[in-house]
Amino acid sequence: MPGLRADYFRRAAGYRIATVGRYSIGGRDLLMAWGYVDEEHCRHNAVRNDDGTGWHPAADGCPEVELIRDGQAVVGLAVRAPTGHWVRG
Repeated sequence: MPGLRADYFRRAAGYRIATVGRYSIGGRDLLMAWGYVDEEHCRHNAVRNDDGTGWHPAADGCPEVELIRDGQAVVGLAVRAPTGHWVRG
């Protein structure tokens, strides 16, 4: 998707490796998800507030994500916050 950036960070955490992914669109953070490298899905996630000034409280698991399309082209991303509200990027 044009403008989507994903940065991944890792560090040793005992015998496991902790990881966090930060996803942004157009230089604006949208989502962070974290857990351990050996897990199939994210353990926790946090979605930014609509006004971009902070974050919704962390939630368990992976967030619900939808692609925003203009015809066949993907032009954006929407992530469901724990409040049920969709945050668009």
